[in-house]
Amino acid sequence: MALKLTQYAEIGSDKSLSSERHVLLVLNEKTEKSLPFAKILDNKLKRSKSEFKDLRKSPMTIELPNGGLASFVVLGEKLTMFQKHTLLRKAVKPLLDEQADNIAICIFGDEATKEVNACAAYYVTMVNAAELPSRKKDKKYKPLKEISIYGFKAAHDYNYVNARVAGNTLCRSLTMLPPNELTPTIYREKVKELAKEHGWQHEEFDMPKLKRMGAGAFYAVGQGSEPMDAAIVHLTYTPPNNKQKSSKKNIALVGKGICFDTGGHNLKPAKYMQGMHEDMNGSAVALGILLAATQMKLEVKLDCWLAIAQNHIGPLAYKQNDVVAALNGMTIEIVHTDAEGRMVLADTLTLASRPDVNGELPDVILDYATLTGSMAVAVTDRMSGVIANKPELACKAIGAGAVAGERIVAFPYEEDMDSDLDSDIADIKQCTLEGGGDHMHAARFMGKFIENDIAWLHADLSSTNSKGGLGAVQSDVNGFGVGFGLEMIKSLIV
Repeated sequence: MALKLTQYAEIGSDKSLSSERHVLLVLNEKTEKSLPFAKILDNKLKRSKSEFKDLRKSPMTIELPNGGLASFVVLGEKLTMFQKHTLLRKAVKPLLDEQADNIAICIFGDEATKEVNACAAYYVTMVNAAELPSRKKDKKYKPLKEISIYGFKAAHDYNYVNARVAGNTLCRSLTMLPPNELTPTIYREKVKELAKEHGWQHEEFDMPKLKRMGAGAFYAVGQGSEPMDAAIVHLTYTPPNNKQKSSKKNIALVGKGICFDTGGHNLKPAKYMQGMHEDMNGSAVALGILLAATQMKLEVKLDCWLAIAQNHIGPLAYKQNDVVAALNGMTIEIVHTDAEGRMVLADTLTLASRPDVNGELPDVILDYATLTGSMAVAVTDRMSGVIANKPELACKAIGAGAVAGERIVAFPYEEDMDSDLDSDIADIKQCTLEGGGDHMHAARFMGKFIENDIAWLHADLSSTNSKGGLGAVQSDVNGFGVGFGLEMIKSLIV
């Protein structure tokens, strides 16, 4: 059942909200007076020895006369989108914890900020009301049925916000699935179904085909699995009703899709193997962006390349000191089998950077991967890092992250780091054993496999799982990258 949205230009009042049982009041710093339920709020503030200004840091709930629950939050004028999302997440959580059927969102403040705050509040409410995978016997999902917005009536029906919610939810849902429910075989079938549902062109490069093509970097990782069901999956979205095809931007999305990562011969200890079914998150981010862009009907051609595999240990698994030849002809000396992500992405990036059937090249490649532990050390799990072969792309990424409420930190892409990857026997080493700066070494390595001097941005998703939620999203697996990726695409096609 589709959620019902009702919008009222009039500001919410005690009278108009009298039948609402779950209310989110989004205030600004100047709306202390003439609020609905002001006396109850004032009593609660006094009882807790708090002041109205404290709502800028900690939302507060009150019990309503009708037995309902209201949550108050103040969004200051100087807050970033990440900060607004974080406060809204904390404010709406008590309402959603009661499995509300209907939520009234009341927007207060000046006209300049009303739409921004209304969209933020709607997004945070919807993304946290979404159904996610659960295998608990007694857990039953009760959907949110209606949202009423008071105090601001938009000229739109929030469809573009709904598209971002759909993309984020798809990303989280895939990432959360246990590894026995998302093997490469199952994943490929799900992607095929999604392509059929949304009208995407669909193409697969399976292991036999990749071997014939000479994609030895990807094949080295996939050959350790039984069955050998790894594949590079290629999806294409073409905007509908585009009459000016010559002006259309062409952007490639690339995602790391390692459905489970044991580390291979360099086997991870249990502590670090826990959660490695989430190592396919980069591909889920790419799929989430593709879904949202499709629903938004963005005027851009998107080629989405998913490197789907597992990194297993077995008789055929690749090992240290192997030398393999990648799709572009470069030979790679294997140094550590747990650096499999850059291996599968190497050949995938080569494919993504080659001309399509019409002889057209992508204008930009954006890749997403849970790639290195060193990125998490550098920026923690509260933000993610990017590295670009064109400085202007890194600048755009920081701006796109700020708009989306997903914090991005840029790192350098410096040529002198290549000397660390010099090999005595092959064209390049896969990585070093020292580990320092591995996120930058990985980018230098992957950049060698991009052809035709395509502009490229690599996102190392260290913040995809953050305990207690992050920004707008309260689940640990938070779908970071979908919002940022959408804003990145929008900035590139303006």
